[in-house]
This record gives sequence, structure tokens and C-alpha cells, in this order.
Amino acid sequence: MAQVRNVAVIVGSLRKDSMNRKLALNLAKLAPDGLKLHIAEIGSLPLYNQDDDANPPAPSVAFKKQIQEADAVLFVTPEYNRSVPGVLKNAIDVASRPYGKSAWDGKPGAVISLSPGAIGGFGANHHLRQSLVFLNVPVLQQPEAYIGGGGDLFDEGGNIKKPETQEFLRKFMNAFAAWVEANPAKLK
Repeated sequence: MAQVRNVAVIVGSLRKDSMNRKLALNLAKLAPDGLKLHIAEIGSLPLYNQDDDANPPAPSVAFKKQIQEADAVLFVTPEYNRSVPGVLKNAIDVASRPYGKSAWDGKPGAVISLSPGAIGGFGANHHLRQSLVFLNVPVLQQPEAYIGGGGDLFDEGGNIKKPETQEFLRKFMNAFAAWVEANPAKLK
């Protein structure tokens, strides 16, 4: 049996009834036995300020520690103005600083974007991938995951109600598990 890998899930939406949070919770249920997903909360992170590098705020330290302790990272994000939400970009910055001490370095990752629109957050997905290249996060290339029609994806209990989407996400999570095994995080 494969080792269980700890996956930090970063949800790019802070909304109480966030479709992306619902998707993240569903992904945890669809993940194969080798992955244990947990949401690393970003809502209480202060804005990154380089002046704080010597003495970062406690929420920033706690978040960065969660990323450091993870074996892999999974980003679940909406699209805001054809890019990633500011809170997600801030979380990336918080855990990547100070320069040369990035918690993201070498962690295998994946990106799923979800939106109510037809193109499924394509712009956010690709902007995020650009940042992850710089951060040395090897990102799962296939299958790509742009989930459109998010407004009609969940039932009243927050479960995915479309069997074809559920099956796609199961395959995505299996591919991600294989990716994590093939690209183990660097030991710090």
C-alpha cells in the first residue's frame, strides 16, 4: 500500500457559500486512499509586507508551517477579472517569503478552477500556473481541470449532482495521486 500523502488544499474564495469550497470538500471525498486532503485556510492572513519578514504575523507563520508540512498542494480557485483572487495571490506570497525560504519549493501541485461561466476559470487557472512555475511547484499537466457551470453543479447538501463531473473529478484525483507519488516533495 502506498504511503498516505498530506495535501494542503488552498481555496481561492472566502465566500460563506463558496462553490470552490464545496468543490474542495467533494474532492476530499473523491480522493484515493493515498491522499489525505485538508483545507489550509487563507481568510485570516494579513497582507504580505516585506517589512514583516524578520517577525511575521502569527497567522502567516501558521499558514506557512501548514504548507511546509504538506506533501503536496491542490489549488481550487474561482476566476476574478481573468486572474486569481487577491486573497489567493496573497497566500502564495505569504508562504513564499522571505526570498529563498519558500514553503512551496518542490511540492507537487495541481490546479482546478471553477466558475459559473462556460470557460471554467481558464484565465485564473493559467495565471496561477505561471506563479507556480516560479515557485518551483511541479504542476499536474493532464488532465486539465476547468469546471464551468458551477451555479448548477451542487445539490442542496453541497454534493456534486452531475455524475459525469463526479467521474471526471475522480479521474483527476487519481491522476493527481500518481503525480504526487512520481514527484515527491523535497525534504527540508
